[in-house]
Amino acid sequence: MLTTTPAPVLPPLRIGRHVIDSPVVLAPMAGITNRAFRRLCRQYGAERPGTDGASGATSLYVSEMITSRALVERTPVSMRLIEHDADEQPRSIQLYGVDPVTVAAAVRMLVTEDRADHIDLNFGCPVPKVTRKGGGAALPWKTELFRGIVSAAVREATPYDVPVTVKMRVGIDSDHVTYLEAGRIAEGEGAAAVALHARTAAQAYSGQADWSRIAELKRAVTTVPVLGNGDIWSAEDALRMVYETGCDGVVVGRGCLGRPWLFTDLAAAFGGSDTRVEPSLGEVAATLRRHAEYLVEFHGDEGRGCRDIRKHIAWYFKGFAVGGELRHRLALVDSLAALDDLVADLDLDQPWPGAAAEGQRGRAGSSRMVALPDRWLASRGLDEAQQARVALAEESVSGG
Repeated sequence: MLTTTPAPVLPPLRIGRHVIDSPVVLAPMAGITNRAFRRLCRQYGAERPGTDGASGATSLYVSEMITSRALVERTPVSMRLIEHDADEQPRSIQLYGVDPVTVAAAVRMLVTEDRADHIDLNFGCPVPKVTRKGGGAALPWKTELFRGIVSAAVREATPYDVPVTVKMRVGIDSDHVTYLEAGRIAEGEGAAAVALHARTAAQAYSGQADWSRIAELKRAVTTVPVLGNGDIWSAEDALRMVYETGCDGVVVGRGCLGRPWLFTDLAAAFGGSDTRVEPSLGEVAATLRRHAEYLVEFHGDEGRGCRDIRKHIAWYFKGFAVGGELRHRLALVDSLAALDDLVADLDLDQPWPGAAAEGQRGRAGSSRMVALPDRWLASRGLDEAQQARVALAEESVSGG
């Protein structure tokens, strides 16, 4: 009997010189997308390729957000966060910055020292400690500052053939929308792709992402890929986003929490297959254990690694019959041996619980007033006082 390979839904994603076979990008998440988690996702994808050969290992896995000033000052935290495994290709780093000179210096360091193959610029973070300094989702409101940062990064990276991309939000709030203008500026200044989280900063992670904004950006930006982000909890959500918006790929954040196999599902879906990973509790527990082991290695300390895995446990076991008391004890685990002892008490033969394990994960929160520098919304340009504050705004702290 003849069998046919399913037609792919999307072609590979091209970002500069890089070809991303599975057109999926891991969204940077502070305290989550470190080297340990990225390795776990890649390995899971490589071990579980789809029937069509599609592999979650071929997605683009981006680092946690790194503060440009901290990177230039080579703080120990930042230097650890930019580390990659030897087999991690392309090596992708996301930078946050509010000063073109500092961002340029950070990019220069990364490319001249051969520490990155792709650099993403963060203009989407809604966290108050970032926006109150004019950074993240607040920054595109200042049009020339935004242009200056993108231009400076591209100027430093281009001689080394390292593509620069931009990730942003719809705007500060519904009255201060910036994404279409920012997308055109980024395209004009040489960005290799633009990604849109289809919420405003005021929404944070609440409510629904407005995917129609992704479709509008796709119509406005025509020479580089446009990626969609927001409310992708399953491969089916990703397919629907592509059909509704015409985007060239998707960016996945909270949907992969406790589900590194989501990238395997996405690779299969975009390859035209309806095969999905539905792990038993035993396989989930083994994946959790491997994650914990990688975190111990990443931190260089068993106690720190086990404290780090605690926040992942509820996400991994969502929908399974684990029991409140055991969940509580797992959330206090302080060693790999203790984790092993607790996992041994689970009914590891439990099958995948289906809908109970699907859907939203991570905190949604509620809409809020965005913290901004004084008089930030008075004009689209920087006054002298704002220029002085922006130049001093970057702290030696990565993450956020």
